[in-house]
Amino acid sequence: MTNICSDKLPESRDYYTKLFDFNVDYDSDWFVHLISKDKQLELGIISRTSEIIPDEIKGIPQGFYVTFVVENADDIFEIAKNEGFDIIREPSDTFYGQRRLLLKDPNGVTVDVSSPIPEFE
Repeated sequence: MTNICSDKLPESRDYYTKLFDFNVDYDSDWFVHLISKDKQLELGIISRTSEIIPDEIKGIPQGFYVTFVVENADDIFEIAKNEGFDIIREPSDTFYGQRRLLLKDPNGVTVDVSSPIPEFE
């Protein structure tokens, strides 16, 4: 389970449930727990000001990104575009056999959305 520190819990909840296969398992004013419909992936969104967050990590995230592997990155791109989400890089094919899209979530987290290129050699 990955936790994202956030100043925008409702926006973050909506962002991840619109783009990916998440259901809201728990929703409060300090923490949101999302779980994939197949129950294989969990994502936490926690208030950056929560007393359980150490002061050293309350800043804007840097030096990491989260990756979601999906069936079709272009489908996620269309949702992101229609929702007006922040698109860093539109889908493109990589040298290593992935179609890759980069987004920025409401908290400034870079979200890498990738899908395998069929029959890549």
